[in-house]
Amino acid sequence: MSNNNRKILVTSALPYANGAIHLGHMLEYIQTDIWVRFQKQRGHSCTYVCADDTHGTPIMLKADQLGITPQQLIDQSSEEHQRDFSAFMVGFDNFYSTHSQENREFSSMIYNKLRDAGHIAKKTITQAFDPEKQMFLPDRFVKGDCPKCNEKDQYGDSCEACGATYSPIELKNAYSAISGAKPIEKDSEHYFFKLGDFEDFLRNWVDTHVQEQMKNKLNEWFESGLHDWDISRDAPYWGFEIPDAPGKYFYVWLDAPVGYMASFKNWCDKNDTDFDEYWKADSSTELYHFIGKDIAYFHSLFWPAMLEGAGLRKPNGVYCHGFVTVDGKKMSKSRGTFIMAETYLKHLRPEYLRYYYAAKLNSGIDDIDLNLEDFRLRVNADLVNKVINIASRCAGFIKKKFDGQLSAELSEPALFQAAIDKSEIIAEFYETREYGKAMREIMAIADQANQYIDNAEPWVLAKQEGKEQQVQECCSMGINLFRVICAYLAPVLPQVAEDAQKFLNIENFDWDQIKQPLLNHKINKFKPLMQRVDESNVEAIIEDSKQSMQEMQKTIKEPAKTPLQLEPIAETIEFADFAKVDLRVVKIIQAEHVKGANKLLRLTLDLDGETRNVFAGIKSAYQPEDLVGKHTVMVANLATRTMKFGDSEGMVLAAGPGGEDIWILEPHTGAKAGMRVS
Repeated sequence: MSNNNRKILVTSALPYANGAIHLGHMLEYIQTDIWVRFQKQRGHSCTYVCADDTHGTPIMLKADQLGITPQQLIDQSSEEHQRDFSAFMVGFDNFYSTHSQENREFSSMIYNKLRDAGHIAKKTITQAFDPEKQMFLPDRFVKGDCPKCNEKDQYGDSCEACGATYSPIELKNAYSAISGAKPIEKDSEHYFFKLGDFEDFLRNWVDTHVQEQMKNKLNEWFESGLHDWDISRDAPYWGFEIPDAPGKYFYVWLDAPVGYMASFKNWCDKNDTDFDEYWKADSSTELYHFIGKDIAYFHSLFWPAMLEGAGLRKPNGVYCHGFVTVDGKKMSKSRGTFIMAETYLKHLRPEYLRYYYAAKLNSGIDDIDLNLEDFRLRVNADLVNKVINIASRCAGFIKKKFDGQLSAELSEPALFQAAIDKSEIIAEFYETREYGKAMREIMAIADQANQYIDNAEPWVLAKQEGKEQQVQECCSMGINLFRVICAYLAPVLPQVAEDAQKFLNIENFDWDQIKQPLLNHKINKFKPLMQRVDESNVEAIIEDSKQSMQEMQKTIKEPAKTPLQLEPIAETIEFADFAKVDLRVVKIIQAEHVKGANKLLRLTLDLDGETRNVFAGIKSAYQPEDLVGKHTVMVANLATRTMKFGDSEGMVLAAGPGGEDIWILEPHTGAKAGMRVS
């Protein structure tokens, strides 16, 4: 693509305004920021906008629980989010909110155009309704007994025990997770976006604007048929009211992507820029969305269809990335690997993480593992021992012996040219989001620079009579290679680049300017640009993360004792009933995923030489291979239950708040498999 006259608008997914930013979130914003900084370094007009996603039932309920207004909650979240993004050097040109007048106007405009073109349908649907709170309940706010297997306390959309899917009104003994009241069925007229009207357009658009891996996933939707999308919610709801439907509100996922337009319009108004030039249907500007693979459907189907129906431009590309694991596992609060951005920043520089993510990122959607030991070793080896070491080995000689003056000629012009010749391949890797490949090319240049210095041995030459010019030329060569490397790394390490500019006494690292070496040029005194990462720094982050979670739990305001916080207590039993339960210590000899089940693992247990198969809803907390060989406690005399995946011959006991924090409690090593627990 031409390096001239590009006008680019870039967005990252909007962070939800009811939680703090953690290192998993930061992957996306670092990936996007590197791409934007690279485009600006190349001389393009590139604008990066984002906003907080501020609407929806969870925002409304959390604000109510905290005793504040939704506006107060989203204002507080915005302040915290922007603080963390800024600390990680994510350079938004504009960070805004979906709860804005611009967003209200754009959402209404798009809806009106879709409605007038016949792409909006009305349908009456039956929903669960909380008679105490006087509100319709989203699926996840209804709980009850599974209509298929009778498992208690299941959510309103799927059963964690048997994997069945259903609607909330099918639950037995249902109750509202907000008030505890028994929901009633109530009809309501809803508004639907007729996504199927755009199937032909979407098939063609998806074919050329998303990654190959995502095409395969999106094709599953085409194969099953594009269904009408419910875009309305009933009052009370925190969001925008639909223009021609009093008491009806836009579903959060309708106005959230519109937030990209609203944030950019807000920036345009402050910077005298023509908004329509970027958003008209035949725009020659470029638009790119960076998102996580979990929200690809919204950005690759619903959003382009909305834009097409409204007569607006579509994205040039929707770039998805994978999730972040830590040390090969899901981020865990109990292990201290659920690391908040704020916690990390107390102990380490943000550029360490920026570089590590860059070194592992590519253009695909595979998950990225933040291996904390590898993180420490790679940062120290690449950034400190290779890159910074070049300047520290050469700067002292130039400053002390030559008053900071670089030589008039390069000692090895071919070596310098070889580094410059890497410019276009590194630029191509940045452009195509193959950051890992770019980092490898850059580190190869650093290796060559250090090898040159090792062979030249300026510290030896400096002690010899008549070798002054060789020392100056050798060290000037090293400084020039350092400058080229810093220019290539500037999108990843913005603070190091800024500090290096001061040391090199230059104004910028514009991509094309590095082709000319610094000759007869005066540099400033060198100051260490980066310190090594010590093992204790990483350990401190882990401990701090554990403590932060504990403190958070202590300081949370005492909640009202409703089923939103506490599960209802089952019917009281006598001790004689409890005495019938046969609890045994057993060994897990095999564990595997259950095809078609989102939350179940199949465990094979050794009970006194007898093999039992049990289904356990612990997939969110464990990988099967981590369980093999462990001991746990099971209910050995529970009647076999037939499930859609097979027979479950007992029950495994586990503890914890849920999600990633579910623990199979391995007993004291003295316990033997099959031992009865009294």
